[in-house]
Amino acid sequence: MLKGLNHLTLAVSDIQTSIDFYQKTLGMELRLKWDKGAYLECGDLWLCVSLCDNRPYRNPEDGDYTHYALSIEEKDFDSFVSLLEKANVLFWQENESEGKSCYFLDPDGHKLEAHVGGLAQRLEWLKNS
Repeated sequence: MLKGLNHLTLAVSDIQTSIDFYQKTLGMELRLKWDKGAYLECGDLWLCVSLCDNRPYRNPEDGDYTHYALSIEEKDFDSFVSLLEKANVLFWQENESEGKSCYFLDPDGHKLEAHVGGLAQRLEWLKNS
């Protein structure tokens, strides 16, 4: 049976732009690049960026809450947000839930979140809300 998340594949419009964003801005490790894709690693996360010439840029205000959350330690959160701001990364939502989170876009408009905490903290917060 299923055991957990295996990997994420994101359709992107430009491989090198995506590699630069995920590797240089977000600090993921580039494992392999080829003409139409790349594999990057972030802790246990295996991320594939795959070239898709007709990738439409999604409007961050379209109401779609689909996004991908990445874990970050609280001690690193503020400097990470500053790094995103200095890189002129677009933010798509303010945090309204438990724990520190920032919601931002990659170069193709994929909605991402950097979140402090885990499932246990979220469940406790919801129980007490």
